[in-house]
Amino acid sequence: MAVGNHSTVTEFILAGLTKKPELQLPLFLFFLGVYVVTVVGNLGMITLIGLSYHLHTPMYYFLSSLSFIDFCYSTVITPKMLVNLVTEKNTISYPECMTQLYFFLFFVISECHMLAVMAYDRYIAICKPLLYNVTMSYQVCSWLVVEVYMMGLIGATAHTVCMLKVIFCKAKIINHYFCEVFPLLELSCSSTYINEVVLLCFSTFNILAPALAILSSYVFIIVSILRICPTEGRFKAFSTCSSHISAVTIFYGSAAFMYLQPLNVSSMDEGKVSSVFYTIIVPMLNPLIYSLRNKDVKDALNKIIKKRLFCI
Repeated sequence: MAVGNHSTVTEFILAGLTKKPELQLPLFLFFLGVYVVTVVGNLGMITLIGLSYHLHTPMYYFLSSLSFIDFCYSTVITPKMLVNLVTEKNTISYPECMTQLYFFLFFVISECHMLAVMAYDRYIAICKPLLYNVTMSYQVCSWLVVEVYMMGLIGATAHTVCMLKVIFCKAKIINHYFCEVFPLLELSCSSTYINEVVLLCFSTFNILAPALAILSSYVFIIVSILRICPTEGRFKAFSTCSSHISAVTIFYGSAAFMYLQPLNVSSMDEGKVSSVFYTIIVPMLNPLIYSLRNKDVKDALNKIIKKRLFCI
């Protein structure tokens, strides 16, 4: 029996993204490339912000934290998926599955709230610029980041504790490429009512609450931007927010599709496609979006490259 679960299942089999063997190698090469870009992009963003003194502002402090979260939860999912694409039997032990579930939930919930914090930062910067340095002080920024991780810790702990009480004695094939909540609940032969209630409540809070906070922030931001008379001023103000809007749209759209629906109407095949976006694609896109559409980041990168070339 698996310790703490009173279950006869000691390991699971991950069904993966596809059952077609001819697609496994192309998918492996594609996702390997995506993961390399994700690691280089996010670690590069963290390093760039750390080395560039003029990027030591609240906006880039939060962006650095977002890059760390993206790197971590991509690493929780992608390496195991890559191994499974090139092995015949895609197994994962019960403890490994619960550990993967916990850290995935921790980082993905943290990302939801980090995006909301970043929207609040842009709201203060554009709508209350004279109070920005006071409102977004180092202490306030640090507390906001701590609160983001606390939300992740509480949500991940609640979901995982509930999952540990589930009895698995049916078929042990998880219809997914990692240990996701919905596919695991499908394997239960005990009541999952509490799990579903906890999942719906926490998903509503962790997706809708930050989404509403982001939406409210941008309503005020757009109103403030429209009050700016020169067209150039409007463009500059909006350009600081456009990258964040792009990242938020992709992440929340795919996450909401997966989690904000009852278990019995959730299609696992559609859920896998949706999960690919917010677990693999979004962590890769975020550093690209923020670097390619951000003049300060591009200028900092150019300065560091020129210094390196000069030293050589």
